[in-house]
Amino acid sequence: MKAETFLPNHYTPAEDEPFMNDRQTEYFRRKLLAWKNDLLDETERTIEGLQDAARSIPDIADRASEETDRALELRTRDRQRKLIAKIDAALRRIEEGEYGYCEKTGEPISLKRLDARPIATMTVEAQETHERREKVHRDD
Repeated sequence: MKAETFLPNHYTPAEDEPFMNDRQTEYFRRKLLAWKNDLLDETERTIEGLQDAARSIPDIADRASEETDRALELRTRDRQRKLIAKIDAALRRIEEGEYGYCEKTGEPISLKRLDARPIATMTVEAQETHERREKVHRDD
């Protein structure tokens, strides 16, 4: 088991340090874990809310509104479930030493991109190329 890396308060990865050094890796690991825990907490609150809302509403308009709200909440949670899977994949890449590198080109993903979207798997350029190809094939 790897020793825990010391991370100063208010640490932010910088371009002038070695890419994906222990501090940067720990910074992103903690960021991903915090994000995942926030999503899991929201899911727990949703489950509790849906259980509390399982009551009979006599007015048909109110019942329809409640069902619409519930369906929207479930779609949101489904998107979050998929996001948690991406967070778990990013955490696995950290453990395997592959985090921060583009899955298409092998080049480092910019720290600004990773800070904004820690689940990113491609550089901006590779992502744009991927999306252009996807759009072309979708239009066929």
